[in-house]
Amino acid sequence: MNKTTEEKFSDYIGDVVPAEEGDDDDFAIMPPSAASLPDCYRFELGFDEGEERLDKILARKIPEVSRARIQSWIEAGRVTVSGEPAKSVRQKAAACDVLEVRPMPLPEESAFEPQDGIEFETVYEDRDIIVINKPAGLVVHPAAGNWQGTLLNGLLFRYPELRKLPRAGIVHRLDKLTSGLMVVARNEAAQLNLVRQLQEHAVAREYWAIVAGIAPEAGFVDRAIGRDPRNPQKFVCRGGAGSRPAKTHCRLVDTAYIEGRAVSWVACRLETGRTHQIRVHLSTVGLPLIGDPVYRTSASVFPKEAQAVNGFPRQALHASRLRLTHPATGAASEWFAPAPEDMAGLMDELGFGPTDEPVHVFD
Repeated sequence: MNKTTEEKFSDYIGDVVPAEEGDDDDFAIMPPSAASLPDCYRFELGFDEGEERLDKILARKIPEVSRARIQSWIEAGRVTVSGEPAKSVRQKAAACDVLEVRPMPLPEESAFEPQDGIEFETVYEDRDIIVINKPAGLVVHPAAGNWQGTLLNGLLFRYPELRKLPRAGIVHRLDKLTSGLMVVARNEAAQLNLVRQLQEHAVAREYWAIVAGIAPEAGFVDRAIGRDPRNPQKFVCRGGAGSRPAKTHCRLVDTAYIEGRAVSWVACRLETGRTHQIRVHLSTVGLPLIGDPVYRTSASVFPKEAQAVNGFPRQALHASRLRLTHPATGAASEWFAPAPEDMAGLMDELGFGPTDEPVHVFD
């Protein structure tokens, strides 16, 4: 296949949607943990501090903690007023009252526990980094509905020293049903370095996507992404408040036909790391991922005879290559993970392959 410059396919993008500037979704600042707070706060109110709601007073006196979190402590009985449990967040304190607060862990803090039996492949490890191959179906980080059984829990079991690091050294994410490579920092210096590389778009992350339709030979999608105001579980390409810049580079690897319908194997590289970025971008330009339960379009509907496509149980997306500068040695480092069994089976049915070697459409 002849390589084609992105400039020739600039009409593949459409108009660029402006975004509100903000941090990359690959990393986030954690709120202070209960472990980093004192066991007990004690405040003696002055003569001029009475007749105000208890939660407002405490939010002012403990600025490092959100008011909502303070309200949860009051409701859980962790706050006393002159020795008596606070009755409600609306209770007013009186002048000279003594307030005592015993911080309570966040739900996610209690979820940060080591757990055996969580399966993932370690592709590479040294004293600074771990590169893992995440299977589809494994949640990366504890959150509502998935407080246990995550990659983070498994990492803490295999590598107990990660407990000392924010998010157990995790610096970027993959969706639950996406498989493939991730890098995890093993110490604070490596974590800071990897976060900086992600901020500077210096980490090359290449994905294989199997999509409905005929993809252009080369191109990119440069459209801001934000939450769908009608469905908070979805993301859409839109501008304005709450949106973030997002850019995905694409190269066609191969095209096949099943029951008269075109299917394309596309390699994608991320310039940014937004939630659901590849899935949203490709669906927006008329190339929805096979099996994607969230970003289906009319193009996702295949004849019932196309069993290989219709029966695929997840989005056909795999993080196949990862390239970065080693945070300690400065060496250019790269890893490849072949397509997992389910996606390799789909690709074999479509005549795509080989599935156990990297493609070089970006080289």
